[in-house]
Amino acid sequence: MSSNTTPRRPVILIVDDDKNTREGLQRALRSKYEVRLAESAARALDLLSDGAVDVMLTDMRMPGMDGLELLRRAQALHPEVVCILLTAYGSVETAVEAMKQGAYDFLTKPVNLDHLDMLIARALRSRDMEQKNRDLERQLDSKYGFENIIGNAQAMQPVFDTIRQAAPTQATILITGASGTGKELVAHAIHRLSTRARGPFVAVHCAALSANLLESELFGHEKGAFTGADARRKGRFEMAVGGTLFLDEIGEIDNAIQVKLLRVLEERVFERVGGSETISADIRLIAATHRDLHQRVKEGKFREDLLYRLDVINIHLPTLAERSSDIPALCNHFLREFSEKNGKPISGITAEAVNLLSAYSWPGNVRELRNTIEKMVVLAHGDRLTVRDVPANIREAVRGTAPGLSAGGGGSLADVERQKILSVLEKQGGNRTRAALELGISRRTLHRKLQEYRAMGLLPGE
Repeated sequence: MSSNTTPRRPVILIVDDDKNTREGLQRALRSKYEVRLAESAARALDLLSDGAVDVMLTDMRMPGMDGLELLRRAQALHPEVVCILLTAYGSVETAVEAMKQGAYDFLTKPVNLDHLDMLIARALRSRDMEQKNRDLERQLDSKYGFENIIGNAQAMQPVFDTIRQAAPTQATILITGASGTGKELVAHAIHRLSTRARGPFVAVHCAALSANLLESELFGHEKGAFTGADARRKGRFEMAVGGTLFLDEIGEIDNAIQVKLLRVLEERVFERVGGSETISADIRLIAATHRDLHQRVKEGKFREDLLYRLDVINIHLPTLAERSSDIPALCNHFLREFSEKNGKPISGITAEAVNLLSAYSWPGNVRELRNTIEKMVVLAHGDRLTVRDVPANIREAVRGTAPGLSAGGGGSLADVERQKILSVLEKQGGNRTRAALELGISRRTLHRKLQEYRAMGLLPGE
C-alpha cells in the first residue's frame, strides 16, 4: 500500500449564528481549506476540543457567549489557534480590545472575500514562522541554555546565583577561570536569559588574531583602509548591535586595541578602521580570560581603567577538580550527546569507570572531560562504557595516585575512592562539611567512610 504524502489542509472554523453567513464563507473557503461550522460559541468550543483547528473566524455578537469571550476561552484551550473576529458593529474600541485579547485581526461585515483570503494566508504564515522560532529557541536553549550548565557542586552555586542576578541587566560581565571551564557556555546562557536574547550573540576569540586583524575584526574597515581592503566591511561590534558581544581571552589584546575598547565602553561609539563615521555601539559586552588581569595590570600589560570597565560583574568558574562531584552528571550528559551525534547506542557508563574518571585531576577541566567521553563513545568496545574504555593516559595517571589500581584498570576501586576522599579532605583543611559538599556526599557518609579507614589503619599518621 502506498503511503499518502498529501499535506494536511489547514482547518478553518467558522462561528456565526447566521446560517447564510456561515455557509457563504464556507463556499468561499472550501477550495483551499477544510472548513468546519459552528452556530454558537458553545458548539465552537466542542469542535476546538475535538481536534486541530488552525484559524477560527468568529462573529463578535452572538446569543449567549459573545465573540470576545469565545476568543478568551479558545486562547486558553489552544494558544496556537489564529483568531479573526467578524462584526457588523465595527469600532476602534472593539478592535483594540480584540487585539488585546490576542485576536490576529478584525474584519467588518459584509466581509471582503479577497481580503479575508489574503488575511488567512498571512495569518497561517505568521503562525508557522512563530512555531519555527519557538523550535529554534528550544534548540538554542538545549545547546546553550542555563540548564545545559551541569553542576550541583557547592562551588557552582555562586556561579548560578550571579548569572540569575546579572543576566537581565545591561552590566558588563567578566568571566574568569582556567581554560576549559566553560566560559563561553556561561556567556551564551547570560545572553539567552537577558533582555537581548532575540538579538545576535557574536563571539570573538581575541588570542587567535594579530593586533591589526583584531582591530578590523572588531570595528570593521572602510574600502581602501589598508592593502587588501577592497570593500567596506562591518566589524563584530556592528554585527552585535541589539545583542551581545563576547570577547574571549580579553587578556591577550594589545595596548592600542585596549584604548579603543575603553572608548567604546565609556562612550558607546566607535569608527571603522580608515573611516570617520561615528557608529553607535548598542551592545552588551561579556569578556572572558584565563589570566589574572590584576597581575597583568601590575606588569604593565593591561590597562587598569579598562579592567575596571570590564570587571563590573565578575563570574569566576571553578576548575573541574574543585567541583569533582559533578563528574558523574557531566559524564552522563556528554555520553548522551555523543551517542546521539555519532549514532552509537551506548546505554550508560559503569560505576567503576565513573569512579576512575572522578579520581583523575582533569588539568583541561570540563573541555578535557568532554573530549574524553567523546573518544570513549567513538571507540567503545560494547554498548556500555567500562573501565576498559577509559583512555590509557588517564588510567596511568590515576594509578600513580592510587596504587591499588591495577595496570588493567580493574583493581581496587575502594583505594581510588579512599584516595579521592582523603585528597579533598586535605584540600579543605580537614573541614568535613566542606569536603562532603565538594564530594557530593552527606557529612554522615563521609564520617562513616573515615571511621572505616581508621578501623582498617588506612588513615595517614595512624
